[in-house]
Amino acid sequence: MEFRIETVQEADGRWIAEIQALPGVLAYGESKGRAISRATALALQVIADQIEHGEIDVAPDRVVFLAA
Repeated sequence: MEFRIETVQEADGRWIAEIQALPGVLAYGESKGRAISRATALALQVIADQIEHGEIDVAPDRVVFLAA
């Protein structure tokens, strides 16, 4: 599984990281790296929930996050 992390800096200096392929995966951070870390952690939780609830048939052998 590969997911692209989109980032943008807001006017107040905070960063937003979002993975559009996983609805609801959006995180703020005081730095770009921190926002990406938080979005990655949230994405892993979402993927784990999808596996647990049978929304993904087989657990992926790898998950890759690509920061844009």
